[in-house]
Amino acid sequence: MILKFNATILALLFVIFASAQTTTVENYINTYRPIAIKEMQRTGVPAAIKLAQGILESQSGQSDLVMASNNHFGIKCKSDYTGPYVLHDDDKPKERFMKYENPEQSYLDHSDFLRSKSRYAALFELSPEDYVGWAYGLKKAGYATNPRYPQLLINIIEKYNLQNYTLIALGKAESPEDLRQSLVAAIEMKIPVRKYPTGNFKINSAQVIFIKKGTELAEIARQNGLTLERLLMCNDFSSNQVVANEDQLVFLQLKRTVGEKEFHEVAEGESLYDIAQNEGVRLEALLKYNNLTKFASPAIGSKLYLQETKGKVAANTVGGTQSGVN
Repeated sequence: MILKFNATILALLFVIFASAQTTTVENYINTYRPIAIKEMQRTGVPAAIKLAQGILESQSGQSDLVMASNNHFGIKCKSDYTGPYVLHDDDKPKERFMKYENPEQSYLDHSDFLRSKSRYAALFELSPEDYVGWAYGLKKAGYATNPRYPQLLINIIEKYNLQNYTLIALGKAESPEDLRQSLVAAIEMKIPVRKYPTGNFKINSAQVIFIKKGTELAEIARQNGLTLERLLMCNDFSSNQVVANEDQLVFLQLKRTVGEKEFHEVAEGESLYDIAQNEGVRLEALLKYNNLTKFASPAIGSKLYLQETKGKVAANTVGGTQSGVN
């Protein structure tokens, strides 16, 4: 009877521990998924891989190293580094590890670390959806010494459905409302407000005005001698849109099929639609020049063609198919 009772207690304790561990991991994912998505769009490191590495390396944000340094990926200091650091026992006692002001700095540094090291270059030739290839590629490139490292990452990705965040970054899956609000808030904090002239002006030789959120599109069309249908067509609006969804540019003529310059460098928070409007280029032409679908998410800093460029292949964007100039 006593043995049976003890076994029951142990089983109950195991369930409680496992439940608490799962909650800790899920809290970590919910906290850092916006950063992982933004970093994928900036650098191409898959969000699923980054989150899995963060969970594994930082013990879901609970490790002693994280608590002391905000270092979620175990990045060590270079020999010539003179900035903030902490001492932590790893392969050797009291090794120097990077210390960050906040976790986001750690996430950015991790992306830049992978991007800047030639031994990881082959990873960026893989599909961002190939998390198995990325997991084994990281081990092959020397990121970790644990022989089980690839399978540990894969197990975490599959257990917590982290691949969904890679698909969201690619524009292939819909973002949950709470995550969408987090992403929008983070982007709005960083994007400088553009200033445009009052009244009619031109972008790429096409007449355009800047209107405020909530402005009725039918009234804009009437004031400028257009039908509502014509205004919607000039701006790639949906057929049922009746008001401006944000402060935005509204073209009064069809946009051009060719941009004034060869390419556009993508800034943080810009969608393909934003780029088409800001450059006065038809969205369908922008997609064609860069071999993209309308659901693609251009990587920050990538260059999108605004003109037909023979013999060049777009290849520096996350999502759709390919895009950007090297």
